Amino acid sequence: MQTDLIQEARRQAEICNACRYCEGYCSVFPALHAKRAFTDGDITQLANLCHNCRGCYYACQYTAPHEFDLNLPKALAEVRRDSWESYAWPQPLARRFHTQGGAIALALVLGFALLFLAIRAIGSAGGEGFYAVLSHNAMVAIFAPAFLLPLASLWLSLRRYWRAVGGTAITLADLTAAFARAGRMQDLAAGHGEGCNFEDEDRFSQGRRHVHQAIMYGFLLCFASTSAATVMHYGFGLHAPYGFFSLPKLLGIPGGILLTLGCIGMVMLKRKSDRDLGDAQAWGGDIGFVALLGFVGFSGLALYALGSTGLMPALLALHLGAVLTFFLLTPYTKMAHGFYRLAALIRDAQRKRAA
Repeated sequence: MQTDLIQEARRQAEICNACRYCEGYCSVFPALHAKRAFTDGDITQLANLCHNCRGCYYACQYTAPHEFDLNLPKALAEVRRDSWESYAWPQPLARRFHTQGGAIALALVLGFALLFLAIRAIGSAGGEGFYAVLSHNAMVAIFAPAFLLPLASLWLSLRRYWRAVGGTAITLADLTAAFARAGRMQDLAAGHGEGCNFEDEDRFSQGRRHVHQAIMYGFLLCFASTSAATVMHYGFGLHAPYGFFSLPKLLGIPGGILLTLGCIGMVMLKRKSDRDLGDAQAWGGDIGFVALLGFVGFSGLALYALGSTGLMPALLALHLGAVLTFFLLTPYTKMAHGFYRLAALIRDAQRKRAA
C-alpha cells in the first residue's frame, strides 16, 4: 500500500483521537477512539468502515485554512481505494479500473462484441425464447467461468485484507451484527439518524442512503431471480421462457427497476457532491461502474419488454455483454467496496465483542 496515504490518514486520525468532537457521528469514531496508536492495518480498517458521509468534515473546526488542514473523508477514501487495489489479484487490473471510467467503457464494448460474436458463431441448435438465439449450454460455458473466477479473486483479496486488519475467527454473532448494519445502511444515516451531508453541506439528507438501498436490494433481487431460474431449470426441469407470474420474473422485474433507478439517483448525487471530500482520482471509475451497473438493470428490463419482437437478438447480446463485463470487473471496480465494507463491519463487530 502507498505509505504516504497511510501516513496522512494516520496524522489526521491522531488529531481526531485527541479532539473527539465527532465521537457519535458514525462507526469510524468509536473504533478510532478505542486506539491510542494506529498501525497500517488499523488505518485500513478505519478507511473501509468509513461511508464518506462527510458530516465530520463539515463539523470540524480544524479544516483548511487551519494549520491542521483536516479532511478525514478524503484521506480515508484514498486509503480505502488503495487497499482495494493493493489486495486485489491480479493487482494491475484493479489499478486500471478503479480510476478510469474509459477503461470500463472499453471493457463493456468488448463484452458486447464477444456476445455478438458468440451468437453469430455458436447460435442455437433449437430452443425457445432466448435459447433460440444462444443455446443454454453456450450461456453456461460463457458465464460460469465469468462468475466463478471473479469470486476466487475476491476471496484471495479479502483474505489479504482480513490478515492485514487482524481479523480473527468469525462467529455467527459477528455475521448477524454486520449484516444487520449493512441491511439498514446504518452508517449512511450517521449517528443522529438524520442522514448525511454528501450532496449538500447545509442540510442532512437520506438521499444517498435510499439510493444505496435501491441499488443493493435491486441487485439482490436480480441475483435471486437468476438463482431461482437456475434451481427451476436443473432441480425441477422447468425451462425458460418463464411467465410473468413465475418466481424469476416476480423477483427480476422489481429488481431491475430498483437497480436502474438507484444507479440514476447515485449518478445525480455524485454530480452534486464535492469531489475534494472524496477520492478525486476515482471519480471517473466510480461513475463508469455505476453506469455499467445501471445499464445491466435497464437492458434486462428492455429485453423483457421487447423480448417477443425482432429486437430481441440484439438486446440479448447487449444485456448479456453488460452482465459479462460486470461479472469480470467485479473485483476491480467499485463493486468490490461492498465486500470490503461487509468485512470491515464484521471486524468491527469483533472489536465490540472483545471490548
